[in-house]
Amino acid sequence: MKAWREPGFLVAAPVMLFLLIGFAGPLLMVFGYSFMPPRTFSLAQVPTLANFVSVITDSFYISFLWSVGLASVTVALLLLICYPIAYGMAKLFGKWANLVTVLIAIPLLVSENIRLFGWVLVLLKGGILDGTVKMLFGTGLPSLLYTVPSIVFGLVYVYLPFMLFPLVIGLSLVPDSLKEAAYDLGASRLEVFREVELPLAMPGILIGCMLTFILALGSLAESKILGGQVIIMIADDIESAFTYAQDWPKGSVLSVMLILFSGGLVYYLFRRVDLDRLIRRG
Repeated sequence: MKAWREPGFLVAAPVMLFLLIGFAGPLLMVFGYSFMPPRTFSLAQVPTLANFVSVITDSFYISFLWSVGLASVTVALLLLICYPIAYGMAKLFGKWANLVTVLIAIPLLVSENIRLFGWVLVLLKGGILDGTVKMLFGTGLPSLLYTVPSIVFGLVYVYLPFMLFPLVIGLSLVPDSLKEAAYDLGASRLEVFREVELPLAMPGILIGCMLTFILALGSLAESKILGGQVIIMIADDIESAFTYAQDWPKGSVLSVMLILFSGGLVYYLFRRVDLDRLIRRG
């Protein structure tokens, strides 16, 4: 029997067709437009590498480097913030872990932009935070809004659940019996963390870091709403190219650059780290 007549193929065909039309198709069009002459709206043109050259000559790489840097800082901060919370949810909080999960997940039901505009009212000069400090101490705070730290704060706030929940799953893979055995054999708390807890929780740590980094890399609202575009991130340049500048090839080449970087990072991670083996160890 031919493969295309097998029941598995027939059942999977609608999903495969949907992915080809809805996912692969647009990506292929973006890739094709990246080779078209600037400010053209048709694929029926002579391909050119001018758009790729303009990434360097027009300094678009600066916004890309800003995005990579802020995404890296976000991952580092979230790892430090979320690891203790995830450990408590996985090992210490007991029945209260469900309440913590609900409290963290509830903000996801509200639009990201609405939540960020709420923080604008808090951080704004003369806003809630500044007014409260001025009322209590007689002097206000320096401007907290439209700065790089405010962008980082927004990224950490928005993407905290995407780091926290994979960490909780990863730490849940660490059997308490193994840690107790290590203590019985004379291991210190640091040695147990380094030799037992960290390796077994690594799948959750890697997934959380990868997911957070990729989401933060393509973020847009944080730099616009909280940062006032004090710096330009790569998503800002992509949006401007596709909308205000009406330069689809330029937006396409920036999108391709972002996709290739993100995809290459994920591919390298899964090539270097055997998540299946790590999970089996748990």
